[in-house]
Amino acid sequence: MTTADLYEESGLWLYYVGLPGKSGVGGGVIAVAPGKFGIAAFSPRLDKAGNSVRAVKAITPVAQELGVSLYK
Repeated sequence: MTTADLYEESGLWLYYVGLPGKSGVGGGVIAVAPGKFGIAAFSPRLDKAGNSVRAVKAITPVAQELGVSLYK
């Protein structure tokens, strides 16, 4: 789930968010901070890779503010 579940944007997701994430059909994104919490967001507008634009924009700052990246 960490390296492949946000289609072509998986590398960018890991760089900016640093959490295992999954993009679902129709506009949902979930991410997990292992042992801490899970977070999900839904918005139907998709980017060119098929990920929800607003869900990514909602989850990214939360993960950054809380400092939960697995890679930083």
